[in-house]
Formats: sequence, C-alpha cells, structure tokens
Amino acid sequence: MNCKININNDEPIGLIAGGGLLPVEFVTHAGNIGINKIIAVGFKDCTSADIANNVSVFEEIGVGQLGKMIKIFTSNGVKKVLMLGSLSPKLTISNIKFDFRMVVLAAQTRDRRTDSVLRAIADEMEKDGVLLEDTTSYLPHLLAEEGVMTKRKPGKKEWDDINFGKEIALASGNLDIGQTAIVRKHAVVAVEAMEGTDNCIKRAGDLTENFIVVKMAKPNQDFRFDVPCIGPDTIKSMILAKGAVLAIEAGKTFLLEKEKTISLADENKIAIVGCRAVAVPV
Repeated sequence: MNCKININNDEPIGLIAGGGLLPVEFVTHAGNIGINKIIAVGFKDCTSADIANNVSVFEEIGVGQLGKMIKIFTSNGVKKVLMLGSLSPKLTISNIKFDFRMVVLAAQTRDRRTDSVLRAIADEMEKDGVLLEDTTSYLPHLLAEEGVMTKRKPGKKEWDDINFGKEIALASGNLDIGQTAIVRKHAVVAVEAMEGTDNCIKRAGDLTENFIVVKMAKPNQDFRFDVPCIGPDTIKSMILAKGAVLAIEAGKTFLLEKEKTISLADENKIAIVGCRAVAVPV
C-alpha cells in the first residue's frame, strides 16, 4: 500500500467515479502527478458533474453494466483503473439491471458482501488486461497522519474508549461488516454497516452524546476499491449528534478537505486523532 508509482504521461488512466468528493479530488490533482488523460465512467444521480468537466472522456453507465464499462476502457487503451467514491451498496442489494457479463459474474460470486463483489469485478476486468490499482498510491497526500490534529486533545477516559473502539472496529472489519465503531464508557453504541459512517453517527446520536467514533481499515483491507474516508460531512454529522472524538487510522484513511475539516472540529470542540491499530498507552 502507498508505494511509489510510475506514471507514463502518454498512458491513459481509467476512473470508476462514484459519489462524493474523492473522485473530484483525484481528477483535479491528477495533473500534479503527471496524469494527462483520464477515461472516466460515472453513474446517474451519483457522480459529480465536476468529473465530466475535468477528464478526457466521460461516459455514464448503469451500475450493472460491467461489460460496457470494460469495453469503454479497452477501446480507449486503458490498462490501469482507479475506483473512487461511494457506490458499494448499489452493487450488492439494489434492484438493478445487469448486463450479460455482470449476470455471469454474479452467478459465480460466492456471496453478496461488498468485498466479494468488488474483488470479483476486479478479477473480471483483469481478464481483459485492465488492472484495478491501489488508490492510496495515487493520492498519498490525503492520507491522515498520526497524532492529534485538533486543538482539543482526548482525555484519559476518551483514550480508553478509543482503544476499546479499535478492537470493535477491527473485529467488525474482519467480518466485512463496516469500518466504524462508536463507543461510550466502554459500551458499544453503534457499528457501521451499509448505511455508511455519517448515518451510523446519526444513529448513535439518537442513543447518547459525547461518544467516541473510531474508524479503522479492515485487517484485510483491499485499497484498490475501499479506503476509509472522512471529511467535513463527517464532522457535521458529529456536531448534530453531539459526538466528542473522531479517531481514524493513520496512513490508511483519506482525510478530505483537511483544513476545513479540522477547523470545523475546532469550532465545535471535537477532537480528531490519527492513530495506529495497536493500543495507545494512556
């Protein structure tokens, strides 16, 4: 993960653009690392209009059109592809139409868990010479650093809960359920599933306040298609739900709009810390 990449200025890069800020960050940052041509596919009512305006080729496809997506990439000479943005639940449980290639793939996939489906898609793309890449290698500047990022530092009892929350988050991730655990006073308040981190935080707010949000990479995280990610919206959710601390895994979590995110946390006395999977001495 996060290894140095070799960029060929003449080689197009493919982008599977889901929703949110992450795909936009990539297309606006691509030129800084020598990527001059992006071939992107997006999805109706999901992908930001900023994507189409900042890439060489953009085509909108249905979520279940795997064959069409692969053809778009191969016909444009794409050999490396990034998958960025939120989309996973639509690939696993929504009532969508599959093209023939996706129908065959779905029949062969052993279960409908997000990681299982996305790994199967990556394997299918590779049959046509299209490789799904580790996204952290292309966006290392977004990875959270270790340490307290905000003016407010967690207290000893909050650090105790952070360490406890890590155990829960890692156990949940190991089962491919979710990356986020929310705890308070060594009690589990909520665990993230398909609803995503922000909605999980809102759910916790219905039960208590001053809770600790811990977001960790899964023990077997596949960084080709699933990188933990937080940003201003995460802090807004914590403000509404009256959360106290956000702990994220350093080096394995994307922190979007860093200055805005930290400033918003400071204004509302929320602590943000980057930490490792091992327990922190308190």
